[in-house]
Amino acid sequence: MTTNKSVLTWLDEMQALLNPDKVVWVDGSEAQLEQFRAEACASGDLMKLNEEKLPGCYLHRTAVNDVARVEGRTFICTPTKEEAGPTNNWMDPQETYKMLFDIARGSYKGRTMYIIPYSMGPIGSPLAKIGVEVTDSLYVVLNMAIMTRVGAKVWDVLGDSTDWVKGLHSRCDIDEEKRYICHFPQDNYIISVNSGYGGNVLLGKKCFALRIASYQAKNEGWMAEHMLILGVENPQGEVKYVTAAFPSACGKTNLAMMIPPEGYREKGYKVWTVGDDIAWMRPGKDGRLYAINPENGFFGVAPGTNAKSNPNALATTRKGTIFTNVALNKDDNTVWWEGLDKNPPVNAVEWKGTEVNGVEYTAAGNKLAHPNSRFTAPAKNCPCVSPEFDKGEGVPISAIIFGGRRQKTTPLVYQSRDWNHGVFMGSVCASETTAAATGAVGVLRHDPMAMKPFCGYNMGDYFQHWIDMGKVLGDKAPKIFNVNWFRVDENGHFIWPGFGDNMRVVEWILGRCDGTADAVETPIGFLPKAEDINLEGLKDFTIEDLKGILAVDKKEWAGEAAEIEEFYKTFGDKLPAALREQLEILKKNTAE
Repeated sequence: MTTNKSVLTWLDEMQALLNPDKVVWVDGSEAQLEQFRAEACASGDLMKLNEEKLPGCYLHRTAVNDVARVEGRTFICTPTKEEAGPTNNWMDPQETYKMLFDIARGSYKGRTMYIIPYSMGPIGSPLAKIGVEVTDSLYVVLNMAIMTRVGAKVWDVLGDSTDWVKGLHSRCDIDEEKRYICHFPQDNYIISVNSGYGGNVLLGKKCFALRIASYQAKNEGWMAEHMLILGVENPQGEVKYVTAAFPSACGKTNLAMMIPPEGYREKGYKVWTVGDDIAWMRPGKDGRLYAINPENGFFGVAPGTNAKSNPNALATTRKGTIFTNVALNKDDNTVWWEGLDKNPPVNAVEWKGTEVNGVEYTAAGNKLAHPNSRFTAPAKNCPCVSPEFDKGEGVPISAIIFGGRRQKTTPLVYQSRDWNHGVFMGSVCASETTAAATGAVGVLRHDPMAMKPFCGYNMGDYFQHWIDMGKVLGDKAPKIFNVNWFRVDENGHFIWPGFGDNMRVVEWILGRCDGTADAVETPIGFLPKAEDINLEGLKDFTIEDLKGILAVDKKEWAGEAAEIEEFYKTFGDKLPAALREQLEILKKNTAE
Protein backbone atom coordinates (compact mmCIF):
# COMPACT_ATOMS: atom_id res chain seq x y z
CA MET A 1 0.00 0.00 0.00
CA THR A 2 1.03 3.60 -0.48
CA THR A 3 0.20 7.02 0.96
CA ASN A 4 1.13 8.76 -2.33
CA LYS A 5 -1.71 11.24 -2.90
CA SER A 6 -1.35 11.33 -6.70
CA VAL A 7 -1.62 7.51 -6.83
CA LEU A 8 -4.53 7.27 -4.40
CA THR A 9 -6.49 10.01 -6.16
CA TRP A 10 -6.08 8.25 -9.51
CA LEU A 11 -7.03 4.86 -8.06
CA ASP A 12 -10.20 6.37 -6.60
CA GLU A 13 -11.04 7.68 -10.08
CA MET A 14 -10.38 4.25 -11.59
CA GLN A 15 -12.52 2.47 -9.02
CA ALA A 16 -15.42 4.88 -9.63
CA LEU A 17 -15.06 4.50 -13.42
CA LEU A 18 -14.58 0.74 -13.63
CA ASN A 19 -16.87 -0.39 -10.78
CA PRO A 20 -15.01 -3.57 -9.71
CA ASP A 21 -16.54 -6.05 -7.26
CA LYS A 22 -13.20 -6.33 -5.49
CA VAL A 23 -9.85 -4.51 -5.34
CA VAL A 24 -6.55 -6.37 -4.84
CA TRP A 25 -3.18 -4.70 -4.30
CA VAL A 26 -0.40 -6.77 -5.89
CA ASP A 27 2.54 -7.04 -3.48
CA GLY A 28 4.80 -9.22 -5.65
CA SER A 29 5.25 -11.88 -2.97
CA GLU A 30 5.62 -15.47 -4.10
CA ALA A 31 2.75 -16.51 -1.81
CA GLN A 32 0.38 -14.05 -3.44
CA LEU A 33 1.56 -14.92 -6.95
CA GLU A 34 1.04 -18.63 -6.25
CA GLN A 35 -2.50 -17.86 -5.11
CA PHE A 36 -3.06 -15.93 -8.36
CA ARG A 37 -1.76 -18.88 -10.41
CA ALA A 38 -4.17 -21.24 -8.66
CA GLU A 39 -7.09 -18.86 -9.31
CA ALA A 40 -6.08 -18.48 -12.98
CA CYS A 41 -5.98 -22.27 -13.39
CA ALA A 42 -9.37 -22.65 -11.68
CA SER A 43 -10.92 -20.11 -14.05
CA GLY A 44 -9.32 -21.67 -17.13
CA ASP A 45 -7.18 -18.61 -17.80
CA LEU A 46 -4.04 -20.70 -17.34
CA MET A 47 -3.27 -24.41 -17.62
CA LYS A 48 -0.51 -25.89 -15.48
CA LEU A 49 2.09 -27.85 -17.46
CA ASN A 50 4.22 -30.89 -16.56
CA GLU A 51 5.83 -29.97 -13.23
CA GLU A 52 8.78 -32.34 -13.76
CA LYS A 53 9.66 -31.29 -17.30
CA LEU A 54 8.50 -27.64 -17.12
CA PRO A 55 8.42 -26.66 -13.44
CA GLY A 56 6.31 -23.60 -12.68
CA CYS A 57 5.21 -23.27 -16.32
CA TYR A 58 1.73 -22.51 -17.66
CA LEU A 59 -0.14 -22.31 -20.96
CA HIS A 60 -2.53 -19.49 -21.88
CA ARG A 61 -4.75 -19.08 -24.93
CA THR A 62 -5.93 -15.67 -26.08
CA ALA A 63 -9.12 -14.98 -27.97
CA VAL A 64 -8.76 -15.90 -31.64
CA ASN A 65 -9.24 -12.23 -32.63
CA ASP A 66 -6.54 -11.03 -30.22
CA VAL A 67 -3.16 -12.53 -31.09
CA ALA A 68 -0.70 -9.70 -31.79
CA ARG A 69 0.12 -6.02 -31.36
CA VAL A 70 -2.33 -3.94 -33.38
CA GLU A 71 -0.41 -1.03 -34.87
CA GLY A 72 -3.52 0.22 -36.66
CA ARG A 73 -5.29 0.57 -33.30
CA THR A 74 -2.31 2.11 -31.49
CA PHE A 75 -2.36 5.89 -31.06
CA ILE A 76 -0.21 8.74 -29.82
CA CYS A 77 -2.52 11.38 -28.34
CA THR A 78 -0.95 14.84 -28.35
CA PRO A 79 -2.54 18.31 -28.61
CA THR A 80 -1.47 18.61 -32.25
CA LYS A 81 -1.02 15.99 -34.95
CA GLU A 82 2.41 17.39 -35.76
CA GLU A 83 3.66 16.44 -32.28
CA ALA A 84 2.82 12.78 -33.01
CA GLY A 85 4.45 13.00 -36.43
CA PRO A 86 3.98 11.22 -39.75
CA THR A 87 4.89 7.71 -38.52
CA ASN A 88 2.26 7.54 -35.74
CA ASN A 89 -1.52 7.26 -35.65
CA TRP A 90 -2.87 10.35 -33.89
CA MET A 91 -6.01 11.23 -31.95
CA ASP A 92 -7.00 14.32 -29.98
CA PRO A 93 -6.33 13.72 -26.24
CA GLN A 94 -9.57 15.13 -24.78
CA GLU A 95 -11.79 13.36 -27.32
CA THR A 96 -9.85 10.14 -26.81
CA TYR A 97 -10.05 10.19 -23.01
CA LYS A 98 -13.83 10.60 -23.27
CA MET A 99 -14.16 7.77 -25.81
CA LEU A 100 -11.95 5.38 -23.83
CA PHE A 101 -13.55 6.13 -20.48
CA ASP A 102 -16.97 5.55 -22.05
CA ILE A 103 -15.77 2.16 -23.38
CA ALA A 104 -14.22 1.18 -20.04
CA ARG A 105 -17.02 2.52 -17.80
CA GLY A 106 -18.40 -0.25 -15.57
CA SER A 107 -16.34 -2.91 -17.35
CA TYR A 108 -14.95 -4.35 -14.09
CA LYS A 109 -18.42 -5.15 -12.74
CA GLY A 110 -18.27 -8.78 -11.58
CA ARG A 111 -14.48 -8.63 -11.86
CA THR A 112 -11.48 -7.81 -9.66
CA MET A 113 -9.35 -4.70 -10.07
CA TYR A 114 -5.69 -5.60 -9.60
CA ILE A 115 -3.31 -2.74 -8.77
CA ILE A 116 0.22 -3.44 -10.01
CA PRO A 117 3.10 -1.21 -8.82
CA TYR A 118 6.11 -1.88 -11.03
CA SER A 119 9.61 -0.60 -11.71
CA MET A 120 11.10 -0.48 -15.18
CA GLY A 121 14.71 -1.25 -14.31
CA PRO A 122 16.14 -2.45 -10.99
CA ILE A 123 14.14 -0.94 -8.11
CA GLY A 124 15.90 2.20 -6.90
CA SER A 125 18.24 2.44 -9.89
CA PRO A 126 18.90 6.05 -10.95
CA LEU A 127 18.08 4.91 -14.51
CA ALA A 128 14.73 3.27 -13.54
CA LYS A 129 11.16 4.59 -13.75
CA ILE A 130 7.95 3.59 -11.98
CA GLY A 131 4.49 2.75 -13.28
CA VAL A 132 1.15 1.66 -11.83
CA GLU A 133 -1.17 -0.50 -13.92
CA VAL A 134 -4.75 -1.42 -13.07
CA THR A 135 -6.07 -4.50 -14.83
CA ASP A 136 -8.90 -7.02 -14.64
CA SER A 137 -6.67 -9.82 -15.94
CA LEU A 138 -4.68 -12.29 -13.82
CA TYR A 139 -2.77 -13.16 -17.01
CA VAL A 140 -1.55 -9.55 -17.07
CA VAL A 141 -0.65 -9.60 -13.38
CA LEU A 142 1.39 -12.80 -13.69
CA ASN A 143 3.12 -11.67 -16.89
CA MET A 144 3.97 -8.26 -15.41
CA ALA A 145 5.45 -10.06 -12.41
CA ILE A 146 7.88 -11.75 -14.83
CA MET A 147 8.51 -8.83 -17.20
CA THR A 148 8.96 -6.07 -14.58
CA ARG A 149 9.97 -5.67 -10.93
CA VAL A 150 6.65 -5.77 -9.08
CA GLY A 151 6.12 -5.28 -5.38
CA ALA A 152 5.80 -3.20 -2.23
CA LYS A 153 9.38 -1.87 -2.55
CA VAL A 154 8.22 0.14 -5.58
CA TRP A 155 5.98 2.22 -3.31
CA ASP A 156 8.94 2.88 -0.99
CA VAL A 157 11.04 4.21 -3.88
CA LEU A 158 8.17 6.28 -5.30
CA GLY A 159 7.39 7.96 -1.97
CA ASP A 160 5.32 11.11 -2.59
CA SER A 161 6.65 11.70 -6.11
CA THR A 162 4.28 12.44 -8.99
CA ASP A 163 6.83 11.05 -11.50
CA TRP A 164 5.09 7.78 -12.40
CA VAL A 165 3.17 6.42 -15.37
CA LYS A 166 -0.56 5.61 -15.16
CA GLY A 167 -1.76 2.48 -16.93
CA LEU A 168 -5.40 1.49 -17.34
CA HIS A 169 -6.12 -1.88 -18.90
CA SER A 170 -9.57 -3.37 -19.31
CA ARG A 171 -10.39 -6.50 -21.27
CA CYS A 172 -13.95 -5.18 -21.73
CA ASP A 173 -15.46 -7.55 -24.35
CA ILE A 174 -12.28 -8.24 -26.38
CA ASP A 175 -14.11 -6.42 -29.18
CA GLU A 176 -11.61 -5.75 -31.99
CA GLU A 177 -13.80 -2.94 -33.36
CA LYS A 178 -13.40 -1.09 -30.04
CA ARG A 179 -9.79 -2.10 -29.37
CA TYR A 180 -7.51 0.84 -28.64
CA ILE A 181 -4.00 1.16 -27.24
CA CYS A 182 -3.54 4.85 -26.57
CA HIS A 183 -0.61 6.85 -25.21
CA PHE A 184 -0.75 10.35 -23.77
CA PRO A 185 2.96 11.27 -23.55
CA GLN A 186 2.41 14.70 -21.99
CA ASP A 187 0.31 13.10 -19.23
CA ASN A 188 2.38 9.93 -18.58
CA TYR A 189 -0.79 7.94 -19.25
CA ILE A 190 -1.49 4.68 -21.15
CA ILE A 191 -4.96 3.22 -21.76
CA SER A 192 -5.61 -0.19 -23.34
CA VAL A 193 -9.13 -1.52 -23.89
CA ASN A 194 -10.64 -4.63 -25.50
CA SER A 195 -7.43 -6.67 -25.70
CA GLY A 196 -5.92 -9.44 -23.62
CA TYR A 197 -2.79 -10.04 -25.75
CA GLY A 198 0.58 -9.36 -24.09
CA GLY A 199 2.00 -6.67 -26.37
CA ASN A 200 -1.20 -4.63 -26.01
CA VAL A 201 -1.77 -5.12 -22.28
CA LEU A 202 1.59 -5.53 -20.53
CA LEU A 203 1.79 -1.77 -20.35
CA GLY A 204 5.35 -1.67 -19.04
CA LYS A 205 6.66 -3.12 -22.30
CA LYS A 206 6.46 -1.24 -25.60
CA CYS A 207 3.84 1.20 -24.27
CA PHE A 208 5.87 2.57 -21.34
CA ALA A 209 9.43 1.41 -22.04
CA LEU A 210 9.47 2.85 -25.58
CA ARG A 211 6.50 5.07 -26.51
CA ILE A 212 6.18 6.98 -23.23
CA ALA A 213 9.86 6.63 -22.25
CA SER A 214 11.14 7.93 -25.60
CA TYR A 215 9.20 11.16 -24.96
CA GLN A 216 10.48 11.35 -21.37
CA ALA A 217 14.02 10.71 -22.63
CA LYS A 218 13.84 13.58 -25.12
CA ASN A 219 12.78 15.98 -22.37
CA GLU A 220 15.19 14.68 -19.73
CA GLY A 221 18.34 14.13 -21.81
CA TRP A 222 18.58 10.35 -22.16
CA MET A 223 17.63 7.66 -24.70
CA ALA A 224 14.95 4.95 -24.73
CA GLU A 225 15.71 2.58 -27.59
CA HIS A 226 14.48 -0.65 -29.16
CA MET A 227 17.87 -2.31 -28.65
CA LEU A 228 19.46 -5.43 -27.24
CA ILE A 229 22.38 -5.04 -24.82
CA LEU A 230 25.24 -7.51 -25.13
CA GLY A 231 28.50 -7.93 -23.20
CA VAL A 232 31.57 -9.60 -24.74
CA GLU A 233 34.22 -10.85 -22.32
CA ASN A 234 37.69 -11.40 -23.76
CA PRO A 235 40.23 -13.99 -22.52
CA GLN A 236 41.74 -11.34 -20.19
CA GLY A 237 38.38 -11.00 -18.40
CA GLU A 238 37.58 -7.54 -19.80
CA VAL A 239 33.94 -6.99 -20.79
CA LYS A 240 32.86 -4.52 -23.47
CA TYR A 241 29.20 -3.76 -24.11
CA VAL A 242 27.30 -3.03 -27.31
CA THR A 243 23.67 -2.23 -28.10
CA ALA A 244 21.98 -3.21 -31.35
CA ALA A 245 18.74 -2.20 -33.08
CA PHE A 246 17.23 -4.37 -35.81
CA PRO A 247 13.75 -4.41 -37.35
CA SER A 248 11.72 -7.57 -36.70
CA ALA A 249 12.92 -10.89 -38.17
CA CYS A 250 16.57 -9.77 -38.21
CA GLY A 251 17.92 -11.94 -35.39
CA LYS A 252 17.84 -9.58 -32.43
CA THR A 253 17.24 -12.17 -29.70
CA ASN A 254 19.67 -14.59 -31.35
CA LEU A 255 22.43 -11.96 -31.20
CA ALA A 256 21.52 -10.98 -27.63
CA MET A 257 22.03 -14.59 -26.49
CA MET A 258 24.80 -15.48 -28.94
CA ILE A 259 27.06 -18.44 -28.23
CA PRO A 260 30.55 -17.74 -29.67
CA PRO A 261 32.12 -20.26 -32.09
CA GLU A 262 34.04 -23.12 -30.50
CA GLY A 263 37.43 -21.57 -31.25
CA TYR A 264 36.45 -18.40 -29.38
CA ARG A 265 35.07 -20.37 -26.43
CA GLU A 266 38.28 -22.38 -26.16
CA LYS A 267 40.27 -19.14 -25.93
CA GLY A 268 38.04 -17.93 -23.09
CA TYR A 269 35.60 -15.59 -24.84
CA LYS A 270 32.16 -15.30 -23.24
CA VAL A 271 28.98 -13.46 -24.18
CA TRP A 272 26.69 -11.94 -21.54
CA THR A 273 23.06 -10.95 -22.13
CA VAL A 274 21.94 -7.74 -20.46
CA GLY A 275 18.80 -7.33 -22.58
CA ASP A 276 17.17 -8.68 -25.72
CA ASP A 277 14.72 -5.91 -26.61
CA ILE A 278 14.95 -2.51 -24.90
CA ALA A 279 17.78 -0.27 -23.69
CA TRP A 280 17.52 2.86 -21.57
CA MET A 281 20.74 4.86 -21.84
CA ARG A 282 22.00 7.91 -19.93
CA PRO A 283 25.33 9.74 -19.81
CA GLY A 284 27.22 8.67 -16.67
CA LYS A 285 29.44 10.68 -14.34
CA ASP A 286 32.44 9.87 -16.52
CA GLY A 287 30.64 11.18 -19.65
CA ARG A 288 30.17 7.76 -21.24
CA LEU A 289 26.75 6.34 -22.20
CA TYR A 290 25.41 3.77 -19.71
CA ALA A 291 22.57 1.35 -20.45
CA ILE A 292 20.12 -0.70 -18.44
CA ASN A 293 17.53 -3.18 -19.59
CA PRO A 294 14.31 -1.79 -18.08
CA GLU A 295 12.68 -5.22 -18.30
CA ASN A 296 13.04 -8.21 -15.99
CA GLY A 297 12.12 -10.96 -18.43
CA PHE A 298 11.88 -11.97 -22.07
CA PHE A 299 8.65 -11.83 -24.09
CA GLY A 300 9.91 -13.88 -26.99
CA VAL A 301 8.44 -15.35 -30.17
CA ALA A 302 8.27 -19.13 -29.74
CA PRO A 303 8.20 -20.43 -33.37
CA GLY A 304 11.72 -20.93 -34.67
CA THR A 305 13.26 -21.02 -31.20
CA ASN A 306 15.13 -24.30 -30.82
CA ALA A 307 18.30 -25.93 -29.53
CA LYS A 308 20.23 -24.87 -32.65
CA SER A 309 18.89 -21.36 -33.39
CA ASN A 310 18.98 -20.14 -29.77
CA PRO A 311 19.80 -22.71 -27.08
CA ASN A 312 20.04 -20.01 -24.40
CA ALA A 313 16.53 -18.73 -25.14
CA LEU A 314 15.16 -22.28 -25.11
CA ALA A 315 16.85 -22.99 -21.77
CA THR A 316 15.35 -19.78 -20.38
CA THR A 317 11.83 -21.12 -21.01
CA ARG A 318 12.31 -24.34 -19.06
CA LYS A 319 10.95 -23.06 -15.73
CA GLY A 320 8.71 -20.30 -14.39
CA THR A 321 7.46 -19.45 -17.90
CA ILE A 322 4.03 -18.55 -19.28
CA PHE A 323 3.49 -19.81 -22.84
CA THR A 324 0.84 -18.07 -24.96
CA ASN A 325 -0.87 -19.60 -28.02
CA VAL A 326 1.56 -22.51 -28.44
CA ALA A 327 0.41 -26.11 -28.93
CA LEU A 328 -0.09 -28.58 -26.10
CA ASN A 329 1.34 -32.11 -26.24
CA LYS A 330 -1.35 -34.06 -24.37
CA ASP A 331 0.83 -37.15 -23.94
CA ASP A 332 3.16 -35.49 -21.43
CA ASN A 333 1.48 -32.09 -20.82
CA THR A 334 4.31 -30.11 -22.41
CA VAL A 335 4.32 -27.54 -25.22
CA TRP A 336 5.33 -27.55 -28.89
CA TRP A 337 5.67 -25.03 -31.68
CA GLU A 338 6.83 -24.98 -35.28
CA GLY A 339 10.62 -25.01 -35.43
CA LEU A 340 11.08 -26.51 -31.94
CA ASP A 341 11.91 -29.87 -33.54
CA LYS A 342 10.69 -31.98 -36.46
CA ASN A 343 8.36 -34.09 -34.32
CA PRO A 344 4.92 -32.51 -33.89
CA PRO A 345 2.97 -34.37 -31.20
CA VAL A 346 0.36 -36.83 -32.45
CA ASN A 347 -1.91 -36.21 -29.48
CA ALA A 348 -1.98 -32.42 -29.75
CA VAL A 349 -4.18 -29.47 -28.89
CA GLU A 350 -3.58 -26.67 -31.40
CA TRP A 351 -3.33 -23.05 -30.23
CA LYS A 352 -7.07 -22.32 -30.47
CA GLY A 353 -7.89 -25.31 -28.24
CA THR A 354 -8.95 -27.99 -30.71
CA GLU A 355 -7.65 -31.57 -30.27
CA VAL A 356 -5.91 -32.76 -33.45
CA ASN A 357 -3.46 -35.33 -34.73
CA GLY A 358 -0.48 -32.98 -34.85
CA VAL A 359 1.42 -34.97 -37.48
CA GLU A 360 -1.51 -35.02 -39.91
CA TYR A 361 -2.50 -31.44 -39.05
CA THR A 362 0.92 -29.97 -39.84
CA ALA A 363 1.36 -32.21 -42.88
CA ALA A 364 -1.78 -30.57 -44.29
CA GLY A 365 -0.09 -27.17 -43.96
CA ASN A 366 -1.70 -26.05 -40.70
CA LYS A 367 0.10 -24.44 -37.77
CA LEU A 368 -0.18 -26.04 -34.34
CA ALA A 369 1.19 -22.89 -32.68
CA HIS A 370 0.20 -19.39 -33.72
CA PRO A 371 3.05 -17.75 -35.72
CA ASN A 372 3.18 -15.00 -33.07
CA SER A 373 2.92 -17.38 -30.10
CA ARG A 374 5.03 -16.27 -27.16
CA PHE A 375 6.94 -17.22 -24.05
CA THR A 376 7.22 -14.92 -21.03
CA ALA A 377 10.32 -16.09 -19.19
CA PRO A 378 12.34 -14.65 -16.27
CA ALA A 379 15.68 -13.17 -17.39
CA LYS A 380 17.37 -14.83 -14.41
CA ASN A 381 16.72 -18.21 -16.13
CA CYS A 382 19.00 -17.30 -19.04
CA PRO A 383 22.28 -19.27 -18.86
CA CYS A 384 24.22 -16.24 -20.13
CA VAL A 385 22.45 -13.47 -18.20
CA SER A 386 24.95 -10.76 -17.30
CA PRO A 387 26.23 -10.43 -13.70
CA GLU A 388 25.45 -6.71 -14.16
CA PHE A 389 21.77 -7.37 -14.91
CA ASP A 390 20.37 -6.40 -11.50
CA LYS A 391 22.96 -3.86 -10.41
CA GLY A 392 21.18 -0.77 -11.66
CA GLU A 393 24.19 1.42 -12.45
CA GLY A 394 24.03 0.39 -16.09
CA VAL A 395 26.85 -0.84 -18.33
CA PRO A 396 29.10 1.46 -20.41
CA ILE A 397 28.35 1.20 -24.14
CA SER A 398 31.27 1.02 -26.56
CA ALA A 399 29.32 0.55 -29.79
CA ILE A 400 25.83 0.99 -31.22
CA ILE A 401 24.90 -1.36 -34.06
CA PHE A 402 22.10 -0.92 -36.60
CA GLY A 403 21.03 -3.49 -39.15
CA GLY A 404 18.39 -4.75 -41.51
CA ARG A 405 17.62 -7.61 -43.87
CA ARG A 406 19.14 -6.71 -47.25
CA GLN A 407 19.85 -9.20 -50.04
CA LYS A 408 22.47 -6.99 -51.67
CA THR A 409 23.88 -3.43 -51.58
CA THR A 410 24.58 -3.24 -47.82
CA PRO A 411 27.87 -4.93 -46.83
CA LEU A 412 28.35 -7.35 -43.93
CA VAL A 413 29.56 -4.53 -41.67
CA TYR A 414 30.65 -0.92 -41.90
CA GLN A 415 31.37 1.91 -39.47
CA SER A 416 30.15 5.48 -39.54
CA ARG A 417 32.64 8.31 -40.09
CA ASP A 418 31.32 10.15 -37.02
CA TRP A 419 28.26 10.38 -34.75
CA ASN A 420 26.00 12.30 -37.17
CA HIS A 421 26.84 9.88 -39.96
CA GLY A 422 25.89 7.08 -37.55
CA VAL A 423 22.54 8.75 -36.84
CA PHE A 424 22.03 8.93 -40.60
CA MET A 425 22.73 5.17 -40.87
CA GLY A 426 20.19 4.46 -38.15
CA SER A 427 17.58 6.77 -39.67
CA VAL A 428 17.61 4.87 -42.97
CA CYS A 429 17.40 1.36 -41.46
CA ALA A 430 15.27 -0.81 -43.72
CA SER A 431 14.50 -4.44 -44.47
CA GLU A 432 13.36 -6.06 -47.68
CA THR A 433 10.13 -8.01 -47.70
CA THR A 434 10.09 -11.65 -48.76
CA ALA A 435 7.80 -13.27 -51.33
CA ALA A 436 6.03 -15.20 -48.55
CA ALA A 437 5.14 -11.99 -46.76
CA THR A 438 3.99 -9.72 -49.56
CA GLY A 439 4.09 -11.42 -52.93
CA ALA A 440 6.97 -9.18 -53.97
CA VAL A 441 10.66 -9.56 -53.21
CA GLY A 442 12.88 -6.66 -52.31
CA VAL A 443 10.29 -4.06 -51.33
CA LEU A 444 12.01 -1.81 -48.80
CA ARG A 445 10.24 -1.21 -45.51
CA HIS A 446 11.86 1.61 -43.60
CA ASP A 447 12.13 1.27 -39.84
CA PRO A 448 14.41 4.03 -38.50
CA MET A 449 16.46 2.81 -35.52
CA ALA A 450 13.90 -0.09 -35.45
CA MET A 451 11.69 2.48 -33.66
CA LYS A 452 9.01 3.28 -36.24
CA PRO A 453 6.16 1.54 -34.33
CA PHE A 454 7.47 2.66 -30.93
CA CYS A 455 8.53 6.31 -31.06
CA GLY A 456 6.18 8.31 -28.84
CA TYR A 457 6.52 11.62 -30.67
CA ASN A 458 7.48 13.16 -34.03
CA MET A 459 10.27 11.08 -35.52
CA GLY A 460 11.91 14.16 -37.04
CA ASP A 461 12.32 15.49 -33.48
CA TYR A 462 13.54 12.03 -32.44
CA PHE A 463 16.33 12.22 -35.03
CA GLN A 464 17.25 15.67 -33.72
CA HIS A 465 17.39 14.27 -30.17
CA TRP A 466 19.93 11.69 -31.36
CA ILE A 467 22.03 14.47 -32.89
CA ASP A 468 21.77 16.50 -29.68
CA MET A 469 22.87 13.48 -27.62
CA GLY A 470 25.99 13.29 -29.78
CA LYS A 471 26.85 16.86 -28.78
CA VAL A 472 26.39 15.98 -25.09
CA LEU A 473 28.55 12.84 -25.33
CA GLY A 474 31.26 14.38 -27.51
CA ASP A 475 34.36 12.19 -27.82
CA LYS A 476 32.90 9.76 -25.23
CA ALA A 477 30.10 8.77 -27.62
CA PRO A 478 29.89 5.11 -28.67
CA LYS A 479 31.07 4.26 -32.18
CA ILE A 480 28.22 3.46 -34.59
CA PHE A 481 28.10 0.52 -37.01
CA ASN A 482 25.75 -1.16 -39.48
CA VAL A 483 25.56 -4.92 -40.05
CA ASN A 484 23.77 -7.05 -42.62
CA TRP A 485 23.82 -10.80 -42.02
CA PHE A 486 21.47 -11.40 -44.97
CA ARG A 487 23.37 -11.00 -48.25
CA VAL A 488 22.37 -13.82 -50.64
CA ASP A 489 24.02 -15.63 -53.54
CA GLU A 490 22.57 -16.10 -57.02
CA ASN A 491 20.46 -19.02 -55.71
CA GLY A 492 18.97 -16.95 -52.92
CA HIS A 493 20.97 -18.66 -50.16
CA PHE A 494 22.48 -16.66 -47.31
CA ILE A 495 26.23 -16.26 -47.78
CA TRP A 496 27.26 -15.38 -44.23
CA PRO A 497 26.72 -18.27 -41.75
CA GLY A 498 25.26 -16.02 -39.03
CA PHE A 499 24.24 -17.09 -35.50
CA GLY A 500 27.34 -17.62 -33.32
CA ASP A 501 29.64 -16.67 -36.18
CA ASN A 502 28.36 -13.10 -35.90
CA MET A 503 30.87 -12.97 -33.04
CA ARG A 504 33.58 -12.60 -35.71
CA VAL A 505 32.02 -9.32 -36.82
CA VAL A 506 31.43 -8.12 -33.26
CA GLU A 507 35.13 -8.77 -32.54
CA TRP A 508 36.11 -6.39 -35.35
CA ILE A 509 33.60 -3.83 -34.11
CA LEU A 510 35.09 -3.91 -30.61
CA GLY A 511 38.57 -3.73 -32.12
CA ARG A 512 37.55 -0.54 -33.88
CA CYS A 513 36.30 0.85 -30.56
CA ASP A 514 39.62 0.27 -28.77
CA GLY A 515 41.79 1.18 -31.75
CA THR A 516 43.26 -2.27 -32.45
CA ALA A 517 41.42 -3.11 -35.69
CA ASP A 518 42.17 -1.69 -39.12
CA ALA A 519 39.68 -0.36 -41.69
CA VAL A 520 39.52 1.18 -45.14
CA GLU A 521 37.49 4.25 -46.04
CA THR A 522 34.80 3.79 -48.70
CA PRO A 523 32.03 6.01 -50.10
CA ILE A 524 29.67 4.77 -47.34
CA GLY A 525 32.01 4.64 -44.33
CA PHE A 526 34.79 2.49 -42.86
CA LEU A 527 34.91 -1.19 -43.82
CA PRO A 528 37.13 -4.00 -42.57
CA LYS A 529 39.71 -5.49 -44.86
CA ALA A 530 38.73 -9.09 -45.47
CA GLU A 531 41.78 -10.31 -43.55
CA ASP A 532 40.65 -8.30 -40.49
CA ILE A 533 37.70 -10.67 -39.91
CA ASN A 534 38.74 -13.91 -38.19
CA LEU A 535 37.59 -16.86 -40.33
CA GLU A 536 39.42 -19.53 -38.32
CA GLY A 537 37.31 -22.68 -37.97
CA LEU A 538 34.73 -21.63 -40.58
CA LYS A 539 33.90 -24.41 -43.04
CA ASP A 540 32.55 -23.82 -46.54
CA PHE A 541 33.29 -20.11 -46.36
CA THR A 542 36.32 -18.49 -47.97
CA ILE A 543 38.00 -15.12 -47.85
CA GLU A 544 36.69 -14.61 -51.39
CA ASP A 545 33.15 -15.10 -50.10
CA LEU A 546 33.90 -12.50 -47.43
CA LYS A 547 35.26 -10.02 -49.96
CA GLY A 548 32.03 -10.44 -51.93
CA ILE A 549 29.80 -9.46 -49.00
CA LEU A 550 32.10 -6.57 -48.04
CA ALA A 551 31.96 -5.08 -51.53
CA VAL A 552 30.50 -1.60 -51.99
CA ASP A 553 28.91 -0.99 -55.38
CA LYS A 554 28.75 2.78 -56.04
CA LYS A 555 25.97 2.42 -58.60
CA GLU A 556 23.78 0.47 -56.18
CA TRP A 557 24.48 3.04 -53.47
CA ALA A 558 23.59 5.88 -55.79
CA GLY A 559 20.20 4.19 -56.20
CA GLU A 560 20.03 3.82 -52.41
CA ALA A 561 20.67 7.55 -51.99
CA ALA A 562 17.80 8.36 -54.35
CA GLU A 563 15.52 6.04 -52.39
CA ILE A 564 16.56 7.65 -49.08
CA GLU A 565 15.84 11.10 -50.50
CA GLU A 566 12.29 9.98 -51.28
CA PHE A 567 11.88 8.45 -47.81
CA TYR A 568 13.14 11.60 -46.10
CA LYS A 569 10.30 13.59 -47.67
CA THR A 570 8.06 11.88 -45.08
CA PHE A 571 9.46 14.17 -42.40
CA GLY A 572 9.16 17.48 -44.25
CA ASP A 573 10.85 20.41 -42.55
CA LYS A 574 11.20 18.34 -39.34
CA LEU A 575 14.11 16.43 -40.88
CA PRO A 576 17.28 17.72 -39.19
CA ALA A 577 19.70 19.65 -41.43
CA ALA A 578 22.50 17.34 -40.23
CA LEU A 579 20.79 14.37 -41.89
CA ARG A 580 20.23 16.28 -45.14
CA GLU A 581 23.96 17.01 -45.11
CA GLN A 582 24.76 13.31 -44.66
CA LEU A 583 22.52 12.42 -47.59
CA GLU A 584 24.30 14.99 -49.77
CA ILE A 585 27.66 13.47 -48.79
CA LEU A 586 26.41 10.00 -49.81
CA LYS A 587 25.11 11.33 -53.13
CA LYS A 588 28.45 13.06 -53.81
CA ASN A 589 30.47 9.96 -52.80
CA THR A 590 28.47 7.65 -55.08
CA ALA A 591 28.14 9.93 -58.09
CA GLU A 592 29.79 8.57 -61.24
